[in-house]
Amino acid sequence: MTFWGPDFDELRATDPEVADGLLVELERQRSKLQLIASENFASPAVMAAQGSVLTNKYAEGYPGRRYYGGCGEAIDPIEQLAIDRAKSLFGAEHANVQPHSGASANLAVFLAVLQPGDPVLAMSLPHGGHLSHGMKVNLSGKWFDVASYGVREDTGRIDMDEVREKALAHRPKLIIAGWSAYQRHLDFAAFRSIADEVGAVLLCDASHFVGLVAGGAHPSPVPHCDIVTFTTHKALRGPRGAMILCREPWAAAIDKAVFPGSQGGPLEHVIAAKAVALKEADTPEYRAYARRIVDDASALADAMIGRGYDVVSGGTETHLFLADVTPTGTTGAEAEARCDEAGIVLNKNAIPFDPLPPAKASGIRIGTPCLATQGMGPAEMPTVADLIDRAVRGDEAERRAVRAEVGELVGRFPVYPRPPAS
Repeated sequence: MTFWGPDFDELRATDPEVADGLLVELERQRSKLQLIASENFASPAVMAAQGSVLTNKYAEGYPGRRYYGGCGEAIDPIEQLAIDRAKSLFGAEHANVQPHSGASANLAVFLAVLQPGDPVLAMSLPHGGHLSHGMKVNLSGKWFDVASYGVREDTGRIDMDEVREKALAHRPKLIIAGWSAYQRHLDFAAFRSIADEVGAVLLCDASHFVGLVAGGAHPSPVPHCDIVTFTTHKALRGPRGAMILCREPWAAAIDKAVFPGSQGGPLEHVIAAKAVALKEADTPEYRAYARRIVDDASALADAMIGRGYDVVSGGTETHLFLADVTPTGTTGAEAEARCDEAGIVLNKNAIPFDPLPPAKASGIRIGTPCLATQGMGPAEMPTVADLIDRAVRGDEAERRAVRAEVGELVGRFPVYPRPPAS
């Protein structure tokens, strides 16, 4: 039924080329194993909210304090609902639900907390950090004096003694705890102690694992950190966007840094979809799903180790892990391409102390949010590991065989099920 929202027949009639592209992407998501750690499948309810008439409304400002009329009837209540749900779900004192992306959320924090040239301490990108945490090619690295910490070569884990030494030497005004490719829990209490010792604000970029926090499958950074940023489209299974949680003393500065400091009009259709995702996350079903993500990742990492791959830090406590593929005689880039040919979607990734450049890399990054959303559990993970291994090591004929088996597997765990034949 069309309720002035998404209507595929209307799209197909208006722009068949775009409609065809959507169908191609739908089939790609349905027919391949999706192992990108930062991706997931949003629910039809989330997508319905995002593709709604809310996309038509300008709403600069915040609930009750807008620069445009017409927001009081629906826009303000929906955004306030998202705010209240975020605060309740994560136990936060304040929430800003307007950031368009994780990078823009981090930028807003920098704007609220720092002045250009101020010292920052963050995780090194080659060791698992994120581009927006101080890479020289990013604004964060151009505007601020960023020092980095990493992992130990012998354990693959963050050494908190090194973090403290770096903090005492660099005297950062902001310490960032968070990552893009790290397999272990962070010691938030230790980060808090170090931040207090040097007088730094403590930010956690929880983008990758916040969905696990919501489901009770990962420790929460909220009790320990001044500010927490996160994207909403990874394990949280919402629309593409971000949020900022903070303690009350930072609320006014954070809100001002988002609007008007770094963004204009909020995307109220996306905010509505965030509200839906937050409601979905506050259920027993979601909590079981979050636990399944972690169990799947641990089982898959163990299965890859059993097939001769060196998994960084020897396993995982989160939704992802990095596996060194050089024992197979390939690079990460070659493994990514071979897997894609076999219907397995993952990404090349540098491993700590990687001798290869990032464009080639020695490793692959594997995540399980999509598999868990589809209903796959630990029992399926040895099969998934076998398919990956055969795709990486095999020839073209073997990859064709793997592709057929991938189709059979995802057919048993369908995403966006096909309508029954009429």
